Amino acid sequence: MSSDVAKSTGGAGALPTPPAHPRKSVTGTRLWVAVLFLLPALVLLGALVVYPIGYSVWRSLYDAGGSGFVGLDNYVDVFTDDSTLTAVRNTAIWVAVAPAVVTVLGLIFAVLTERVRWGTAFKLIVFMPMAISMLAAGIIFRLVYQADPDQGVANAIVTSVHDTFADSSVYPGARPNAQVSDLKASGGGSYTTTGTVEAGTPALLPLVGIAPNRLPGSAEDARTATGDGVTGTVWLDFKPGGGGEKGQVDAGEKGLEGVKVEAVKDGEVVASATSGADGTFTLPEEADGAQLRLPGSNFAAPYNGIDWLGPTLVTPSIIGAYVWMWAGFAMVLIGAGLAGVDRNLLEAARVDGANEWQVFRRVTVPMLMPVLVVVLITLMINVMKIFDLVYIIAPQPTQDEANVLALQLFLSSFGGGGNYGLGSAIGIILLLLVVPVMIVNIRRLRKERER
Repeated sequence: MSSDVAKSTGGAGALPTPPAHPRKSVTGTRLWVAVLFLLPALVLLGALVVYPIGYSVWRSLYDAGGSGFVGLDNYVDVFTDDSTLTAVRNTAIWVAVAPAVVTVLGLIFAVLTERVRWGTAFKLIVFMPMAISMLAAGIIFRLVYQADPDQGVANAIVTSVHDTFADSSVYPGARPNAQVSDLKASGGGSYTTTGTVEAGTPALLPLVGIAPNRLPGSAEDARTATGDGVTGTVWLDFKPGGGGEKGQVDAGEKGLEGVKVEAVKDGEVVASATSGADGTFTLPEEADGAQLRLPGSNFAAPYNGIDWLGPTLVTPSIIGAYVWMWAGFAMVLIGAGLAGVDRNLLEAARVDGANEWQVFRRVTVPMLMPVLVVVLITLMINVMKIFDLVYIIAPQPTQDEANVLALQLFLSSFGGGGNYGLGSAIGIILLLLVVPVMIVNIRRLRKERER
């Protein structure tokens, strides 16, 4: 009897067996409850991330229509087609240049504005472009880079600086009146008389191709030069209202002031003069028997600036627009990291004799390195997806030279190409390019947590 009781109680020293409970996680939450709460997020993750990636991989193995299996041919086309290779090259330029420039500018802005009273206002101005969409920024810079200095801000500035240090032509587009003048083109935009000039016989040099209402300065009525020396007149051979005799100075015709006239003998300039307000000029006696030449500098087209959106500069110009937009983002993040730097270390470095450059290079930058890496990696991922700036800013004739992978994906699939297989292959390549950067970022975050 006692043995049966002992068996039923598990022995005199045995502990009672606890009742069975449902399995719980480390945090004490039942597993099915955790799965239930995570299920909506998992469904969205699968629908918006996993499924599109898997479908893109599958679609990249088929032809444009999706009916024929082509294997890796689409990937081969990516690295053999000229336009796609240009996109790959430009994407590499973007990844190498744009994030580095933006990070450096953000660091400079954050450090320099830390000690000034108006630093907050400056940061607000620099950060303001972040509030503008890429589409709006593209339209803005398409206008900024207009070739016409009267419309494009960039060329307006460039031409203003150029004209400050270099003289512009006096009468761009002017030309001799071929019907009555013996001035003939002589190379380099210049015109030279076929005959020679003699003292006491005024030389007549009529010009046309100039609008009477566009004459510079206060043009005076032209008159025939007088005197015993080598003289002449340069004038606009056009009489308002019509009439007059071609090749002769008529009443009401205007003199052309500021035209340079050279006397040439045996190919060498022996004398020169500049016409006055009434178009007359006088040369020294060395010019007797010489040919008269009007240099091309009198008629050269005005300097219209730089072709920002031409084949050579279109990619750097678009990168400039990107830097304008994202420098504020880098400045804010780096400024937040700078606010957490221990000032005692900076002061200790100064006490030890370090100048400001040494403090910045040897103390500030190393302490900000984690933040700089975050900004750099974030921007690298961002520029791999750059699309709208290139699509809006680059004009159609030079869009191929500015092409990037994201834009090529759009053009191949939806921009008239209709090749969804090639577009899917480009998308997978972009994903593979982003993955190593993400892995580096994840490892860096884990190391930060371990510290």
